[in-house]
Amino acid sequence: MEYRTSIEIDAPLETVWGVLTDLERWPEWTKSIQQIAAVSGSPLTPGAKIRIKQPRLPAAVWEVTQLEPDRVLTWKAKSGSVTTVADHRLSISPAKKVVADLSIRQTGTLAWLAGLFTSSLSRRYVEMEAEGLKHRSEIR
Repeated sequence: MEYRTSIEIDAPLETVWGVLTDLERWPEWTKSIQQIAAVSGSPLTPGAKIRIKQPRLPAAVWEVTQLEPDRVLTWKAKSGSVTTVADHRLSISPAKKVVADLSIRQTGTLAWLAGLFTSSLSRRYVEMEAEGLKHRSEIR
């Protein structure tokens, strides 16, 4: 299962990155996150672990796997034989707006089964995050 979405944001790149990386405030701007907190390490370093509770899903510990300031935040969570990777990428459009590309991907031997149960919810949550990131960034 893989889902991607893209949204243009009329705000400076630094503002969008600031909203995206202020993890503790995610529940304020997206209903796809109920709670988020660092478990180990600085929350914004590769290898850091972050506990996320989403509606209708069990809490999961996500590990930051890639961090490029003002560009990329990627993390992954494992549950049994399923690995879920969430990717957040920022770029600048020709119109000088920030483009946020968000994706979620599940792999592993039982990913197809997990996808049967979570694909529509995952799609909705990625859309909620994109819209919330846009709204929060543009009002700052």
